[in-house]
Amino acid sequence: MSHWQLPEHSWQGFFEQQKSQPYFREIEDSIRAQRHAGEVIYPEDGQLFRAFTLTPLDQVKVVVLGQDPYHGPNQAHGLAFSVNEGVKVPPSLRNIFKELEQDIEGFNIPQSGDLTAWAKQGVLLLNTVLSVQQGKAHSHSKLGWETFTQQVMLELNKQPGPIVYLLWGSHAQSKGQVIDNPKHRVLTAVHPSPLSAYRGFFGCQHFSMANAYLQEQGEIPIDWRLAPQCHAPDHQGSLF
Repeated sequence: MSHWQLPEHSWQGFFEQQKSQPYFREIEDSIRAQRHAGEVIYPEDGQLFRAFTLTPLDQVKVVVLGQDPYHGPNQAHGLAFSVNEGVKVPPSLRNIFKELEQDIEGFNIPQSGDLTAWAKQGVLLLNTVLSVQQGKAHSHSKLGWETFTQQVMLELNKQPGPIVYLLWGSHAQSKGQVIDNPKHRVLTAVHPSPLSAYRGFFGCQHFSMANAYLQEQGEIPIDWRLAPQCHAPDHQGSLF
């Protein structure tokens, strides 16, 4: 029996299947052993599956695929590209906000990088690796998480839709190759990292394109706006 807090809504059947698999138990055992040995692992155990808790399977409208969590103190909280309230907005997320400002009418760049409000609207902010050692990017890339997230993508592909996938960079795009559901739409661009954003992320208009597709399919679009100054109910954010 897993000691992790797992979603109890429409993801439950999926997680029941995965936690019975040897690879899943090996991930859990490895993280437990590392923590016991004094390693600092982000995010904390209670937030590893926060993306799934906030975004039930039957409510997923958009999937944003990142790589692994931020590896600095107080940054990662279980949502790709998002950081905790009060933490400096990382460069890739800053570029996401810049694109939103150009793409979405009424979007003002927020001070907070907490993207929880998106997750609550059906945006699955999924990292392909769900944990990381402090200060060591990609340190858990061989732990087995890639197997888990491959299964997540296959499960999403089964959903009746519509779902829009925002796949930025070659890593995310390789994970999206399993998506062949005709009701789903895949949008690709370079990664929003400062190293590549000017080569095609800026101007991609993925956020308005996602909303247009959802509306065409009779779905409520995503309100991408974050933290309208004094009366924001939630703040949002995450990274690769």
